[in-house]
Amino acid sequence: MTQDLPEEKSRAAAWFRALRDEIVHAFEEVEARHEDGPLADQPAGRFELRDTKRTAEDGSDAGGGLMSVMRNGRVFEKVGVNVSEVHGRLSPAAQKSMAARGVPGIAENPSFWASGISLVAHMQNPHVPAVHMNTRMFWTPGAWWFGGGADLNPCLEYDEDTAHFHGTLQSHLDPHDPALYPDLKRWADEYFYIPHRGRARGVGGIFMDDRNSGDWEADFALTQDIGRAFLPAYLPLVERRRGQAWTEADKEAQLVHRGLYAEYNLVYDRGTKFGLATGHDPDAVLMSLPPLAKWV
Repeated sequence: MTQDLPEEKSRAAAWFRALRDEIVHAFEEVEARHEDGPLADQPAGRFELRDTKRTAEDGSDAGGGLMSVMRNGRVFEKVGVNVSEVHGRLSPAAQKSMAARGVPGIAENPSFWASGISLVAHMQNPHVPAVHMNTRMFWTPGAWWFGGGADLNPCLEYDEDTAHFHGTLQSHLDPHDPALYPDLKRWADEYFYIPHRGRARGVGGIFMDDRNSGDWEADFALTQDIGRAFLPAYLPLVERRRGQAWTEADKEAQLVHRGLYAEYNLVYDRGTKFGLATGHDPDAVLMSLPPLAKWV
């Protein structure tokens, strides 16, 4: 049995909320600065906020979160930055999935608590890559762990953008352990692979799950640095590409690539499956889907 960890849960949930606030502010600043280039004559985008609620099967409160979505901005076509803090009892399907991953004690006591931040950005300009990031903490009576990562999903690839994104992630991981970046990069390459397409959904990044070294403080610090790496890894790419002109062929490539992204999230993504299986707000869970996509 693990300890209940009330202080640790509170600190983790507060951190995810603070990171949300920082990212939302930074993205709205990007919208405000975009005064030249494609769509600069349009109104600057702003985030719309909505509380989300989760209700247990017996009707009792089971937590919730904050859904923050910007639609039809100058730079961001659709971006969501959601945070949640939920608790309750795992469904039989979720119990089975976690037991298969080796989480102890799930069959005896399926209680859980989870908190995290989840971000997906789909951009107006096809030259600006889409991106995903999340970090989370999960607790059950038998175990606790952290997870998360970030990955870049360009439809039009630029080697210098990929190098900057990966290099920034590595610079935030190396102080914890130089072996972490290659391990988490390899994990991302495997996790974000689409078997039925025989390809990755993007140019990778880092990914971890079930992180429990036995030292909660160390694992929390690592998780925080994954979150801290996001803006310096991604914002320079947005600034570099947001004013670049695009063609109809570029837009076509973007829409087709978004179809690939949607396929992955609906068929394979573990977070999507867990959110829907545990009864969380489906609009918040499916926030990751692009506003428009195309299959050919």
